[in-house]
Amino acid sequence: MKDLQNILAGVEVLAVEGSRDLSIEKIEFDSRKIQKGDLFVAIRGSAMDGHEFMETAASFGARALVCEEFPREKNTGTTYIKVSNSKKALAQIASNYYENPSQDLKLIGVTGTNGKTTIASLLFQTFDVAGFKTGLISTVNIRVAQKEFETDLTTPDSLTINYYLAEMRDAGVDFAFMEVSSHGIAQERTNGLTFEGGIFTNLSHEHLDYHKTFAEYRNVKKLFFDELPKAAFALTNIDDKNGPVMLQNTKARKFTYALKNNADYKARILENELTGLQLRINDQEVWSKLIGQFNAYNLLAIYAATDLLGIPIMENLQYISKLNPVAGRFQHFISEKDKITVVVDYAHTPDALKNVLQTLNALQKKNQKVITVVGCGGDRDKTKRPEMAEIAVRLSSKVILTSDNPRTENPDAIIADMEKGIEKEDLKKTTANSSRYQAIKTACAMAHKNDMILIAGKGHETYQLIDGKVNDFDDLKIAHELINQLDK
Repeated sequence: MKDLQNILAGVEVLAVEGSRDLSIEKIEFDSRKIQKGDLFVAIRGSAMDGHEFMETAASFGARALVCEEFPREKNTGTTYIKVSNSKKALAQIASNYYENPSQDLKLIGVTGTNGKTTIASLLFQTFDVAGFKTGLISTVNIRVAQKEFETDLTTPDSLTINYYLAEMRDAGVDFAFMEVSSHGIAQERTNGLTFEGGIFTNLSHEHLDYHKTFAEYRNVKKLFFDELPKAAFALTNIDDKNGPVMLQNTKARKFTYALKNNADYKARILENELTGLQLRINDQEVWSKLIGQFNAYNLLAIYAATDLLGIPIMENLQYISKLNPVAGRFQHFISEKDKITVVVDYAHTPDALKNVLQTLNALQKKNQKVITVVGCGGDRDKTKRPEMAEIAVRLSSKVILTSDNPRTENPDAIIADMEKGIEKEDLKKTTANSSRYQAIKTACAMAHKNDMILIAGKGHETYQLIDGKVNDFDDLKIAHELINQLDK
């Protein structure tokens, strides 16, 4: 149990009706989970408004409720706390409830459109190999030292974040690495957290169904850096035109990285093959198992952050040379018989798809075809669909348009949106099949000796969301099975 007064420390309280001298069992923002003695926080969401469930929470035994407006009728014996922003209040309350765990470890946030998962996950790998107890909050999973937990959000809700940070603190974790999404920033999920540093990767077309304009999307990312403390570091990719913007108002120590422009951390690609990358970073050479220019940026960010966190340079280079690719990020295999290269990648934005295909084009030998299987998610930003298809067709020999996670949308309608980005003369390079399994099967059947197949969009995901149902679906596993059948 925790004292309500302590839980509310730092929260901008506008009014209170009822006693503050209370003990709270736990915090919830889902009224269905409320038990006697809990604190309920009413959150306004895009689909539901928690204020409509305050009476339910009180009837279930909520001892106190946090809200942006008081209900007309109040439950006797329940304390009502009015705040201007419930989401912001929840984040601070969660941090207070778990005794501000982010202050007891070195927390690094990674934000940008592409590369967040790779950078956060590989920083976890690096510091784990270096002998530190390490934590991770990412799209792929949550790690508390050697314990692994599943997650379905890039940046979880603030209660979940603080719960796992507290688990990390209690496990003796030294460093924690966390993906920070634009949704997470906009919804105040990271409010109340103390960051040791922030990393900006890049910015491109994404989430405009939520943020409405690119400027709004960029400015939300910038907010993360604006709020970093003076003692933290802000590390940004200045080859991206939005990179310098992130540093404009930050109080943190400023550092830059780049492949093209002058920067504090500068790299050059010496070799780029399917076996890996040879890089020169600040006059030191290093080889990595990762592939492609986009991974050169990721590795440079990892090198810079690791240096800023105190790892000696030569050790740093050794760790980079041992890093293993992250699940679903340019994950590939080569078939035994026909030497067909199959790449599975999470690329679900125009820029990410372009990066992966440009990498394959650079690796492409004479007479090799690049066959791309790609779809777009349902109930998400529709404006990127034609752009995704245009990029796929322009940079591939053959393209099979298919479903991604259609959710509640008709997959054929999503494909029709994508086809709007394809010129008539390029339609001959394109086919469509709303069955993702059949699309992958078609790509495998099309491929001849030494060809390359890209299966884009879902990466590490082992499911497909169709009509509200979660169906087992693993791109990598299915591709292995189909290619093996052809090899026999």
